Amino acid sequence: MSKEPRFPLLTMDQLSDKQKPLGEEIMKVSSVGLGGPYNALLRSPVLGQRMLDLLHYLRWETSVPLHLNELAILIIGRQWRSQVEWFAHAPIAIKAGLSPDIVAELKANKRPSNMKPQEAVVYDFVTELTARHEVSDETFNRAKELLGEQQVVDLTSVAGTYIGIAMLLAMSEQGVPPGKEPPFKRGEP
Repeated sequence: MSKEPRFPLLTMDQLSDKQKPLGEEIMKVSSVGLGGPYNALLRSPVLGQRMLDLLHYLRWETSVPLHLNELAILIIGRQWRSQVEWFAHAPIAIKAGLSPDIVAELKANKRPSNMKPQEAVVYDFVTELTARHEVSDETFNRAKELLGEQQVVDLTSVAGTYIGIAMLLAMSEQGVPPGKEPPFKRGEP
């Protein structure tokens, strides 16, 4: 984004007594400081705390293996062209074991080739659910067989939550941290 975000970026010194505990928790886990979705969520500290708790589960306690979880987040980030989601999560996905080739193909808006069966079912499941607002019986059964019931529920929840995060980022016109290159260029599909 070339213009300033709709909510000026807050600093720890600017936080109210209601915002400060949330700000301190955010700073322990965020790769974008108080930026990204946290800048908007700090405007509603009760919601912000509840989202942070949900994100804590979906990032670090979920039943879905980390590389598959990050794959789902990248799928959503790409669909929404969410600069911050992609900026924050692409390196995490690669570090978690997702192939850099898969990340590159996703970024190019292509269905990745050479995915392992679990990666392919995550891609198909999340893509069907978000694009068609339903999951075919074939894809659901494959996901349930390869991932199990809890992982199917957790995977659905991570996709939905990161759509919400993408919406917060889009509404607030929040970009990557100052001085960092946005992953998606203007005019790219």
